[in-house]
Amino acid sequence: MPHGSISALGDRIKIARGAKGTDVQLSVQHMLNCGGIGSCYGGSVEGPYQWIHKISATGSGISYATSQPYVACSSDSKGGLCVGHDWTCSALNTARTCPTFGEDCVGLSHYPNATVADYGHVSGAKAIMKEVYARGPVACGIDANPLVKYQTGIAKGFSLSTDHVVSIVGWGTDASDGQYWIVRNSWGEYWGEQGFVRVKFGALALERSCAWAVPGSYTVPEKANQFHCFEDGSNCASTAEAA
Repeated sequence: MPHGSISALGDRIKIARGAKGTDVQLSVQHMLNCGGIGSCYGGSVEGPYQWIHKISATGSGISYATSQPYVACSSDSKGGLCVGHDWTCSALNTARTCPTFGEDCVGLSHYPNATVADYGHVSGAKAIMKEVYARGPVACGIDANPLVKYQTGIAKGFSLSTDHVVSIVGWGTDASDGQYWIVRNSWGEYWGEQGFVRVKFGALALERSCAWAVPGSYTVPEKANQFHCFEDGSNCASTAEAA
């Protein structure tokens, strides 16, 4: 799942804005529909940044969650509301509006979005600390199995492989356990320490494979770069479809 990579990019946009204004929430669902780099059953650490960087060349990046909310469905989903619906990459599945007064939903050709100017790898505790301190959170692979029943405290244990992606947002020092990472997970605020977990340095393979991205352009009021659409989206409707 691309949540860890996307949340780290959103944090870096917030840092670039000086923590001003409403937080930019990027659309994980857009990536699931169009990225081709993962699904609800897994993905890679750097893949999301590769995809956003690639589509950034078109002048438009990943859409905001308000125009493509997360519904935890991908084309290979096998249960629940996902079955029988279209999760292919289309204008409707990139950014859409469903008008207030009963008209059909419209896929948009212009929508708030964020691009990636550059991305890369980082690994090892010292290099990760340097990157987080200089430019903000990074996305990292982690062995998630020991975290399924995590409630609080510092997670420990040696691992060789990773099966999940999270974001490292900082670090701290415990009197007994020494240094630990502050990690945001995507399992909800009911889990762990309100959605976060502290992981001991060197544990759960967290430092083996991480990725960073540099925000490019993003749609925010202070940049005056919004394309203003009508309520029904008619002046922004994609010519490829309207359904």
